[in-house]
Amino acid sequence: MPDSERAPDHWFEPLADHLGAAYLRYSFTKGTTQEVDALVEWLGLRPGMSVLDVGCGPGRHCLELARRGIAAHGVDVSHSFIDLAADAAATAGLSALATFERLDARVLGDVASFEARFDAAVSLCQGAFGLLAADDETLAVLGGMARSVRPGARIAVSAFSAYFSVRYQTDADFDASTGVAHEHTELRDSAGTVAPAELWTTCFTPRELRLLAGTCGLSVVDVWSVEPGGYVANPPTTESPEFLLLAARPLA
Repeated sequence: MPDSERAPDHWFEPLADHLGAAYLRYSFTKGTTQEVDALVEWLGLRPGMSVLDVGCGPGRHCLELARRGIAAHGVDVSHSFIDLAADAAATAGLSALATFERLDARVLGDVASFEARFDAAVSLCQGAFGLLAADDETLAVLGGMARSVRPGARIAVSAFSAYFSVRYQTDADFDASTGVAHEHTELRDSAGTVAPAELWTTCFTPRELRLLAGTCGLSVVDVWSVEPGGYVANPPTTESPEFLLLAARPLA
């Protein structure tokens, strides 16, 4: 069935179809190199290792990892983003190290071939983890990531801050019962065509992230305040837009 006739699995898919390559024009995508610099250090990555990127979008983090000799496998619910990522890898001559697959992160834990396959896993910039409102879906993604890495390996997840949303995100309605910020906005594609859009972003506190990690059997290393292009190991504050959870799959 052509993509145009296929019912989306997630509300984000039509938005990704409209954005296409224009997604990479947004300012929050411009800090990729700095973010990967930090991730390489925090996750203990070296050339020859492998990383799973959950909610990879057009593949910018995977491509940067591949440039460093690290194999990166990106999964995303959007067919459009996966196609863009694969094309970018081919153009850069990185297809051997940067690979991509269309996959709904909510079934990540059901993929038998992912079991203890990777040396690290990430979900960044409100990827799959940040676009799910239901608690069971959030746990399914984080649990799937935990299952996908080898014992002793680390995962990194960035999540929008509930504190920041309540205090500064005046253009969104924050649901205090679910922690979801609902925003009405406009998205512009590569041709400049504007389309109205609704966004639902799940927001978290550091305590919630630690509890979620523990529920998924992960050992929490730390939680830091970060922002796009500013991945620094700073203690959590109410002023940063995002938190980054760093956790590890126990050895036994």
